[in-house]
Amino acid sequence: MLARYFLAIIVTSSFLKIHAGDWPQWRGPLRTGHVPKGEILPEKLPAEPKVIWRLKIGNGFASSLVSKGSVFYFDNQQEKEVLHALEAGTGKELWSAIVDDTFKDSQGPSGPRCTPLVEEDRVYAQSCKGEFQCLGSKTGKLIWHANFTNDFGAIFIGEKGQAAGGSRHGNTATPVIDGEHIIVAAGGKEGNSILCFDKRTGKVIWKSQSDQTAYAPPIIANIAGTKQVVVFTTIALIGLNPADGELLWRVPFNTGFGRHVTTPVVYEDIVSVASFQFGLVGVKVVKNSGTFSATTIWTNKEAAINFSSPVTIGEKLYGLGPAKNLICVNLPDGKILWSKEGYFTSSADKAHASFIVMGSKLLVLTDGGQLVLLDVNGDEPKEISRAQVCGNNWCNPAYANGLLYLRDAKDLLCVDLIH
Repeated sequence: MLARYFLAIIVTSSFLKIHAGDWPQWRGPLRTGHVPKGEILPEKLPAEPKVIWRLKIGNGFASSLVSKGSVFYFDNQQEKEVLHALEAGTGKELWSAIVDDTFKDSQGPSGPRCTPLVEEDRVYAQSCKGEFQCLGSKTGKLIWHANFTNDFGAIFIGEKGQAAGGSRHGNTATPVIDGEHIIVAAGGKEGNSILCFDKRTGKVIWKSQSDQTAYAPPIIANIAGTKQVVVFTTIALIGLNPADGELLWRVPFNTGFGRHVTTPVVYEDIVSVASFQFGLVGVKVVKNSGTFSATTIWTNKEAAINFSSPVTIGEKLYGLGPAKNLICVNLPDGKILWSKEGYFTSSADKAHASFIVMGSKLLVLTDGGQLVLLDVNGDEPKEISRAQVCGNNWCNPAYANGLLYLRDAKDLLCVDLIH
């Protein structure tokens, strides 16, 4: 294991047991930012949330995860992208594994930018340079791996020339599991853009499209009565058949450098994505006689989300607008229902927020490390409480059993939001 140091581990008088609650992938169990039913939720935030433990970690923008009593995080250690597993109750390290060399550019501290994915006895990690590994979640031992550049012809050149998407600032699109398969945005040419592997063995099941992949993670959704893989690439929003990778529909969205970051969200048959260049859009997918068509039905440039993925509650989308404002957008027509400012200090094009839906409430983590709990039931948001929990950050937290696991520029923390 690589050397690391605890700043201070604070353990409650009784050993904290972690049971049912898990946050095993990007944006939670459902990949939507929603806390699942049955999870314990705060009515309001403690004025000074209790830090259960705190750990000094390396650089990186990958979010932490919680699964079966273990926390997983991905950071830069001695110029390597390293995956770690910890005891969730104490922060004690269980194992660490080197995944790849660290990638450096001008967009921030060097380190991994792709959130890992945990399922059963396996954890999947993807490096900035496109090394994709499946490891044992209890041991950290390599089970299988693939390399986007060496195996599938993806081009990774960093900040050189006119490189776009993942080939410019790293492969950040965390993969998604569908049954016995795991689907990955690799960005290879000649039909090697979106890949589907057997999740246990690494056998290639199908390959599809030739798009350069962007930074947005793929999702699985039921749209127009059909389950499909939705991918936001550097040049388009596309829907694929998850069984064989067949293209079902495509809507072009080609922008400079392909800075497409937001995770697609779905309301009924409307898929919404955003870019700081073209704004927030709603794409309607229709199926007639077995054939799909997709059309942009609205565009809202005043709701041009940059790189913070929004969440939805019913037909309403909640996100971070271009004026450092929290916004609520009506998905059927794309109109802004309300806008609220005053939570962000970063420059407009660099502001970031993470969103977690907690029943009828919305938990927002600002880029300045402040948690804000909002009641969003009415025509305008009502602040319930707020608390400072960490320093500057661009990482989505994980929530399980009343505990929030989050990282800032220096530390990984476990914070109690209930007591």
